[in-house]
Amino acid sequence: MALERLSDAEALLNARKYSGAYYLAGYSIECALKACIARQSKRYAFPPKDAAKYFTHDLERLIDIADLRQKLKAEGKKSEAFDDNWTIVKEWSDEARYQGHGWKEAKDLLAAIKDAKGGVLPWLRRRW
Repeated sequence: MALERLSDAEALLNARKYSGAYYLAGYSIECALKACIARQSKRYAFPPKDAAKYFTHDLERLIDIADLRQKLKAEGKKSEAFDDNWTIVKEWSDEARYQGHGWKEAKDLLAAIKDAKGGVLPWLRRRW
């Protein structure tokens, strides 16, 4: 789903639907983090009994639930590009669906997610 939402965001950006592109780009990271969480469980054991804590759109909280905080910090120290990209990505929230966003915001978020040298999604893909 993360890759599909990212593809949708790119299509919306190209169609000049910037608010939708911004929202779905960030949502792709939410999906990626939930994939990382699901990867930690056994087959057919997701969601676990305490599933309510997983029902969040907060990327910072999902980083913690996925137990990726230390790895995130380590990557940020190793790569300034990654650190800069995470700074952009972590500002996304599900409230974006109710807000207007322009071309630059959508383009910058997509770039921070996809960047080959420090993008957040390539980093997460190595963990799901």
